[in-house]
Amino acid sequence: MDSSVTILGNRLSYLNNILHELRDEEIQKDRLRFRFNLERMGEIMAYEISKHLSFTTQETTTPLGELEVKVLEQQPILVSVLRAGVPLHQGFLRMFDRADNGFISAYRHITRGNEFVIKIEYTSVPPITGRDLIMIDPMIATGRSLVEAYKQIQALGEPGNLFIAGAIASEEGIAYVRRNIPQSQVFIGAVDKELTAKSYIVPGLGDAGDLAYGPKH
Repeated sequence: MDSSVTILGNRLSYLNNILHELRDEEIQKDRLRFRFNLERMGEIMAYEISKHLSFTTQETTTPLGELEVKVLEQQPILVSVLRAGVPLHQGFLRMFDRADNGFISAYRHITRGNEFVIKIEYTSVPPITGRDLIMIDPMIATGRSLVEAYKQIQALGEPGNLFIAGAIASEEGIAYVRRNIPQSQVFIGAVDKELTAKSYIVPGLGDAGDLAYGPKH
């Protein structure tokens, strides 16, 4: 992996406990716990990304005096890919509690030839020009959903710094994202080597959207 990809699970921290619970098929049966774990991961990832944002000096008055402290220069924009991105997004929003937010609906459409293409039917994003942008997608399998989502956003303006955050990715997905969005800084919980014929990450954790909200047609 290049220096623009940070794999948080390679570091020894409590994030590894959360990854364990997200992957465990018995713990996954508790949807509330699964969503909660994605939210907790979002908080940790937001903290790690915050180290790469710009800070400014602000004067603060306490009951006993005054001092200068370093605070974020501006809150980032959070954009998540529906529907699986919502719990992870909520964790980010707990940390960046004054952030502007955007949402994109992207899904796999199966063609008659049993291939799939990414379709985007809904985009709601605030002005992004010059802002720090964090794109959130829990599972980066092929990376195509993220790239297509970014194309939709890019048509609205160019962000300042671009961060991509996900729980689990495949090596292929990370490589595709880096080729197509080379200016991005990627933060990921874990990277797995394989994809199935239907482009699910192995060992991965299954379908994050279904585990969080129930099966779909």
